[in-house]
Amino acid sequence: MSSGVSRTVLQRLHSAYPGSWSRIRPSCCRLHAGFRFMSGRGAMNVFNREMKKRQKNWAASLQDGHHYDYLRDEVGSRVADRVYDIARTFPLALDIGGGKSHIAEHINKDVVERLFLTDISEKSLKQTRQTEIPTRCVLADEEFLPFKENTFDLVVSSLSLHWINDLPGALKQIQQVLKPDGVFIGAMVGGETLYELRCALQLAETEREGGFSPHVSPYTAVTDLGNLLGQAGFTMLTVDIDEVQVHYPGIIEVMTDLQGMGESNCAWNRRPVLHRDTILAAAAIYKEMYGDEDGSIPATFEILYMIGWKPHESQGKPAKRGSATASFGELSKIGQTTNTKKS
Repeated sequence: MSSGVSRTVLQRLHSAYPGSWSRIRPSCCRLHAGFRFMSGRGAMNVFNREMKKRQKNWAASLQDGHHYDYLRDEVGSRVADRVYDIARTFPLALDIGGGKSHIAEHINKDVVERLFLTDISEKSLKQTRQTEIPTRCVLADEEFLPFKENTFDLVVSSLSLHWINDLPGALKQIQQVLKPDGVFIGAMVGGETLYELRCALQLAETEREGGFSPHVSPYTAVTDLGNLLGQAGFTMLTVDIDEVQVHYPGIIEVMTDLQGMGESNCAWNRRPVLHRDTILAAAAIYKEMYGDEDGSIPATFEILYMIGWKPHESQGKPAKRGSATASFGELSKIGQTTNTKKS
């Protein structure tokens, strides 16, 4: 499994339209240890899926909802780039949690001939953007795919899988609906996404209320993702990380944009009320600990990209154990010249 890291910084503009941004020069990236979240043999019930559906429907109903699509559009284009990296045409593809076609709008019909697009939100599907790929929208939960085995040549997903309770089960379903030698390309929020917001809220609640409750959802760690893909039956795995940082005027704008994206916390153990004094304290802590010189504050999103293939006999396989014709001990002899004495 290969791993790569890059970082993009998006600048949130303090303009009349929320959610606008411009790209500024990328800088060096630093990784943070991920918040570990793995399902065991039984599925964990961490997220209220019904509430997530209501959140996404509410976000899709906003008149200015497209102003909050900047992160989904950016990540969707990067998933599309990974599709283009595979030199083949996919007769039938599936986009899981595709919403407004954030991936499909970056792909042409020479690469994907037909597309099924699913989402848990009916209102999001009604706002699906027109693309040149013939598309059929299906209202379906990501945890229960309504498709037969060996159906699709390609499955993609962008910023949807991090809200699934049974991630191992969902990956297994994706593997099953793929045809042999089919490929899954996905992106999900993970690692220590929004660690600045989490830390500020925890410190503020502890100071003002004598304790804290989770206001930012738990995320899958990149160290777990490869294992989950392998357990689901995928081969030839690739996992990459993008660290995307968005700059906002203040903590209220961060929380407003998350709500507009449909990305508010929906964990069962969340605290529904956040007191005004706590928010004001969190805003001051956020700016003091993480604020930039221009007065803005950063919000970091760690995007985990994954690629996995369904096994097929045509794929390359590792050699059998013990079949090597040379040992590692002989590596030191490579490049050595033989000195011979002239008589």
